[in-house]
Amino acid sequence: MNLNDTHVWTPRATVAAVIERDGKFLMVEEDTADGVRLNQPAGHLEPGESLAAAAIRETLEETAHVLQPIGLLGTYLWRTGGDTARTGTTYLRFAFVGTVGEPDRSRELDVGIRRALWMTADALRACPALHRSPWSCSAWTTTWPVAPVAEAGSR
Repeated sequence: MNLNDTHVWTPRATVAAVIERDGKFLMVEEDTADGVRLNQPAGHLEPGESLAAAAIRETLEETAHVLQPIGLLGTYLWRTGGDTARTGTTYLRFAFVGTVGEPDRSRELDVGIRRALWMTADALRACPALHRSPWSCSAWTTTWPVAPVAEAGSR
């Protein structure tokens, strides 16, 4: 480490919700710079927000479903762009598992989200070119059970 280097590597903190019901996973179809892509309900952590609260908020904004987090599935690092850790963007994702009830059909989804949909693992595996990131399918291979979530409002 160069002590004269004032650059501090800071990954972008994100959250995601992995929600399975009756053999299908809740996904979102969203517009991206690379075209329409599939992703889990996910997004960036906001200042002062707990990780679980961010996952609840993102799931509601992108799917109109209220997430009840059950546990932390895992943490994942992904670097995109650039040829060194300093020139690309690194994302640190905290993936939660949980349950949802029925969607609030009166709620508008976030800008850029086309729709929320339920897909089987086989259907997702069949369309890797449509995945927004390597995480779009990898999280379901994590071993269960997961770490329990503390109260969503806790910091």
